[in-house]
Amino acid sequence: MNINTDIASTYLLTNKKLTAVAVMGIVLGMSIYIFMNSMVVGFDKTANDSIFKTAPHIRVYKDDVISKPLIHDETGKKSVIINPKVVPASNTIVNPQEVINLLRKDDEVTSITPQVSATVFFNIGRIQVPGIAIGVIPDQADLMFDIKATIVEGSFEKMQGNVSNIAVGSGVAEKLSLKVGDNISLSSSKGLIKSFIVVAIFKTNNSIVDESRCYIHLSAAQQLLKENSTYITDINVNVKNPEKVDPVAIRLTQLTGYKSESWKQANETIVAGFRMRRIVITFVSYTILIVAGFGIYNILNMTVSQKINDIAILKAMGFKGKDVIRIFLTQALSIGVMGVIGGMIIATVMVTLLKKVYIGGDIGYFPIDYEPMKFAQGVIVGMIITFFAGYLPARKAAQVDPVSIFRK
Repeated sequence: MNINTDIASTYLLTNKKLTAVAVMGIVLGMSIYIFMNSMVVGFDKTANDSIFKTAPHIRVYKDDVISKPLIHDETGKKSVIINPKVVPASNTIVNPQEVINLLRKDDEVTSITPQVSATVFFNIGRIQVPGIAIGVIPDQADLMFDIKATIVEGSFEKMQGNVSNIAVGSGVAEKLSLKVGDNISLSSSKGLIKSFIVVAIFKTNNSIVDESRCYIHLSAAQQLLKENSTYITDINVNVKNPEKVDPVAIRLTQLTGYKSESWKQANETIVAGFRMRRIVITFVSYTILIVAGFGIYNILNMTVSQKINDIAILKAMGFKGKDVIRIFLTQALSIGVMGVIGGMIIATVMVTLLKKVYIGGDIGYFPIDYEPMKFAQGVIVGMIITFFAGYLPARKAAQVDPVSIFRK
């Protein structure tokens, strides 16, 4: 420890109350910064988990054919739209296996599974409940959506062996008083009725899905719609990084000629909400840290005013301006380090406790989670603000003229 550090430590200890106030300001700013950003991480993760339990990163399907401009005026700039209507067309993907083979060529793609979606009625006696039947290849669908993790009764594995087995949402089961082993029939828009045995009940914590959806075998869905074994309405695709999914979706559209809709495009309102929440919380948390930095600035300014004679004596003894700057920067950074460590400890305790709080509903436990990057950002930003909060008073102290002070 050199003499500059000794002097800085002495100043800190002789102004214990002011030092404590400055440290508490950084502790408060740091803990709130980490806490608020951990909430953003938790909210985003909870929302994404909810989406990805039932939706792929990219959905490939045949879009409705909308009439296009066919006649141009003499300037060539304006178009006349002919027959501006949606043209009814089969929504099946032609040669789905060839399309799947094309999709596999993209290095970002990790898993692919075909799907048939059908609007149905769940029938128990005279009771009818509308819903959606999702025809899947069970093991592939489970790999993509981790359906087994959502099963609350029965076994999804039994879906693999029998095309007459069905897994229903917990809301559907509640409406129809269903339990594993019960029989249920599904009627489709094509007028076909098919009987199934309930082998599993799932709960995604998304009430809309749980109250309307069921999973059946792909071939059973094709039979319900009176279609052949090549009939596919959707091809679901997962990628390595779901946050960077949009460029992949564009490539897949160009590759296959079919509409490739990313989860961000399908949930534009939710994604916009994510972005707005991040902006607001980032602004507020940075503001709090800056306010804490002003606290250090004011306290060190007061220290300079109180120790003006001491600073003059030091300079008269041969201390240079850079030595004085080091003394006050050491004070500021010491306050910053103590505040950052204290803030991280408090934030960690708060996040740990809140993670155990059960909210209920579709959310479950309080949506908050650790992210090391946010801790690192908080430390870096906190120390940068502390540095500049200390540097300005330090420069003021370095410019003290001992001669003018002694003359007073």
